[in-house]
Order: sequence, then structure tokens, then C-alpha cells
Amino acid sequence: MKNSRQDIKRIYSVKELHTFMELPSPLNPLITIIDHSVSKRPTYYRDEKLLLDFYTISIKRSFKGKLKYGKNHYDFDDGTMSFIAPNQLISVDDDEDRNKDGWSLLFHPDLIRQYPLGKAIKTYGYFSYAVNEALHLADEEEKTIEAIVQNIQKELNSRLDNFSQDVIVSNLELLLNYCNRYYSRQFITRKMATNDLLTRFERCLEVYFANNTELPLPTVEKLANELNVSASYLSDMLRSLTGQSTQQHIHDKLIEKAKEILTTTNLSVGEIAYQLGFEYSQSFSKLFKSKTKLTPIEYRLSYN
Repeated sequence: MKNSRQDIKRIYSVKELHTFMELPSPLNPLITIIDHSVSKRPTYYRDEKLLLDFYTISIKRSFKGKLKYGKNHYDFDDGTMSFIAPNQLISVDDDEDRNKDGWSLLFHPDLIRQYPLGKAIKTYGYFSYAVNEALHLADEEEKTIEAIVQNIQKELNSRLDNFSQDVIVSNLELLLNYCNRYYSRQFITRKMATNDLLTRFERCLEVYFANNTELPLPTVEKLANELNVSASYLSDMLRSLTGQSTQQHIHDKLIEKAKEILTTTNLSVGEIAYQLGFEYSQSFSKLFKSKTKLTPIEYRLSYN
């Protein structure tokens, strides 16, 4: 039976993906590297939507079609590196003239579950970035990434022994750490884009606290949506440029506003907490003391 455009194809394993793409069985059931120049997909799938149960790391060059990830489309003509966590819905258009060049490394969470990387992978925020926040590699950076992927492929091609998985996971962790470094570089070198984003972020906070009328506290997700970026990308960008995450910036701006109200009005702590968007005054007092080492009342008294 042919898939309709509205169908979602869930793929549970690396082997199932190989079957879907009409590729030979994978060398390892938990990890594979697919060469896009030779891979294909069934001709009866058009605009297919895939839900993969594993991590995907891809480099695509001269990609004439467009990849849709979430609500965003991204054109890969320039050559970029993208990262997708398990259970993220992706789809590819049906451009038959696509010039495919690049590869995808896909691995199941079970591959790293018994290793420190199994927990640490949650700290690699770029797996939650939108596709239009992809990593653009310099030539030397791409050579480094390619060398690590070749090491993984070599290990997959080698005879299995007691160290095979250890070596594969070690190379995988090295790959992810290099990508962390390159994203940090990208935040800095693409100054125009990042500085504009930082300026707009600071303006959003200023507008919120200037016009606050007992609104809920701004969340990381809400601010990211207003700036048209993913929450993970915003926090990682801010941390790279300022040393602080989005949540820390929100708290700093909130404490700054609280200090202003405490020293210029006679409002009670409860009234101030409510005005700043807190449901409970105790939560406000706890945050204030954690940031200033003083309770709101102690801070007010220090100015009298």
C-alpha cells in the first residue's frame, strides 16, 4: 500500500532504516553511516514524514531539495552540518533532480546507554536546534570531522572484538566535542547575526519589565519564540557570548527591576512579587536572596 502525504513513517532501528532506504543490512545494528551519493529511497514515497528513534548527524552539500524539520525548511546548498535528536519529525521534499553529496551518521541511544556519554549527550544542546541553526564548517573543521567519521567507519568495517564499541563511542564523543567547539566559534565569528540576536533579546527583556502588569514571568521558550530561534540555540548563544544562559539573563533583569521597586516604592514584598509575575512571594524572596545574599526586606532596609 502506498503512503499518502499525510502518513508518518516511524523507524525504530538502524536495520529498519536500511530496509526502508533499500540499502544492505548495517554492519552494526546500533550505528550506521549512510553515503547520500549512493543511497536512495523508495520511489513511491513523496514528501514522506519520518519519525526516527535514533540520533542523526549529517553533512549535506549541494543539496538541491529542502529538508523540513519541525516548521522550518532549510536549503543546504552551502554545505552544513545538522543534528537531530530521537523522535523528531522530519521530512524531505520530492525533488528528483537533487544532487546529493554528504553523509549521515545515525546511532541508537542504546549504543551509548552504558557509557558516560549516555547522560552527557543531553548537554549537547545543538541536538535541539532548529535546522536553520545548522553548523557551517570551515574547510579545516570539515577535514577534522571527516577524519573522525572515517575512523568510525573503519571500526565498523573491522572484525568485532571486546573493544569495538568502546572505540566507536570514544570517537563519537570526540566528534560531538569538536562540534561543540565549532558552534562556539560560529557564535563568535558570525558577529552580525549573533549581535543582532543579542540586542533583540535584551530589548525583549527591557520591554517586558518596563511594561509589566502582573504578567507571568517570561520563559526561555517564550523569548525564543519571539526571536524565532530555538530555546537551546538561544541559551547556548548567550552562554557563549556572555557566560550566562537565557534563564540567568531573565533572573538578572528581574532582580534589577526588583531592586528598583524596593528602593523607590513602599510596596510590600508580596505586591512586588505579584507585579513581577510570581505566583508566590516566597519564590520571589528565595530567588532574590540567592542572587543578592539578602532578603528583599534586608535589601530595602540597607537603603534607609
